[in-house]
Amino acid sequence: MQLSKQHLKNISTASGVVVPDDKIFSLPEKVLQFGTGVLLRGLPDYFIDKANRHGIFNGRVVMIKSTSTGSADEFSKQDNLYTLCIRGIENNKKIEEFVINSSISRVLSAKENWSDILQCAYNPELKIIISNTTEVGIALTDDDIRLTPPQSFPGKLLSFLYERYKAFQGNKGSGMVVIPTELITDNGIKLRSIVLELAKMNKLENEFINWLQEANHFCNSLVDRIVPGKLQDNDRLNAERMLGYTDELMIMAESFRLWAIESSDEEVKQILSFVQADEGVTIAPDIEKFRELKLRLLNGTHTFSCGLAFLAGFKTVREAMNDSHFSSFIHNLAMNEIAVAMSNGKISYNEACDFASKVLDRFRNPFLDHQWISITAQYSSKMKMRNIPLLVKHFKKNSYVPDGMALGFAAYLLFMKCSKSEKGNYVGHINGCTYPVQDDHAAYFAEKWRNPDADKVVDSILADKEFWETDLSSLNGFAEKVKMYLHAFLQNGVMSTFASTAYSKTVV
Repeated sequence: MQLSKQHLKNISTASGVVVPDDKIFSLPEKVLQFGTGVLLRGLPDYFIDKANRHGIFNGRVVMIKSTSTGSADEFSKQDNLYTLCIRGIENNKKIEEFVINSSISRVLSAKENWSDILQCAYNPELKIIISNTTEVGIALTDDDIRLTPPQSFPGKLLSFLYERYKAFQGNKGSGMVVIPTELITDNGIKLRSIVLELAKMNKLENEFINWLQEANHFCNSLVDRIVPGKLQDNDRLNAERMLGYTDELMIMAESFRLWAIESSDEEVKQILSFVQADEGVTIAPDIEKFRELKLRLLNGTHTFSCGLAFLAGFKTVREAMNDSHFSSFIHNLAMNEIAVAMSNGKISYNEACDFASKVLDRFRNPFLDHQWISITAQYSSKMKMRNIPLLVKHFKKNSYVPDGMALGFAAYLLFMKCSKSEKGNYVGHINGCTYPVQDDHAAYFAEKWRNPDADKVVDSILADKEFWETDLSSLNGFAEKVKMYLHAFLQNGVMSTFASTAYSKTVV
């Protein structure tokens, strides 16, 4: 039995799956969504579906397929239903849920159904536009919005908004709430700027441009949820056997979810009523706090840990978190160093610790196999952007050296001890094996490590103000602590050194 609207009545909830009520299928279309990818289906569409099931939002999504890959047919033959498998750890408890998502009303191809897409502009209940077209999608190109369809995402968006303007004769109440979820800072502001510039390039009338500026809300947003996508074959077959139906669109998402939308407008809050259904989605006048929490405590913890974990012999994050020493290290690093360093007038220490606890749960997720070697990609840029500001903040607040940060930085320097291979790429060596160093600055570190004196290597790198945009050698005691750990790594091995540190033994 294949998942479809017709077969919903035959699906037993005894299997634990959440089945939608028939009344959801009669809800009006309120959202136009550019993108069919798993992130949108696993996050915004998850919130909308949950709100509908609780009688809060009461609206469905028209999904726009903009790329030439794949087909809308896979959605239509399942009546646009798909199962979201939610798996993870929350408060140290394993979570595994199955929800049949019924938020999608139609899937339209931009290439084949552009006139149908423009017809959606005449729907007075459709008030929201969501996008995820990858970071490349939010870019200005010389696009003609009269093409069917325009080539770029901003071109398609502008074409739709122009049709909306004409459909309601420029009525201010017909404006849209536009929420891009592409992973770039100030995505709403940048998209708005591009759309306005494109309107001028297309010589659209001033009245429309005024309506575009005054009647529409472009909201910055931040999304955070790991959505690996389709389950592995055996896993999917086991799930289908348990659920009692087949589903070619079934996807998995971790239990953690965050969608922060930036707005202080009361009308926007009213339109985005789905926010009330789940604590993972929030509207705030400034979402920088959420960006900072994610950057420092999720990404920063990863960056301080990846070299250490990989060189210690751990392949995945989950594997490392199952080790008591490494789990203690991560806990102390996040709670006692990063959370302390980043807390300020906008982010309290308790807020930082609460987010850190969720990060630790995510790291322990038994359903994800996040490779440490993948996290080391562009190691230097990540270290500079995510972690050096934390180091500087720590030393402004405290006179002592942060052990976890020093340990992680020493492992970073050892990981970057590399050389150019015969194939022209850079590789490092550990325990008789080689590993790839995928870093734009690999040549810089290969040159530094030509010096056999590890102390001089550390001094040279830390004092490079041009590289770090600050003098790390001026951080009192930091260089000495990094040298101590680096020598211990070289003499005793990474795992042995790491396991013997008090920092990896005590959870404070």
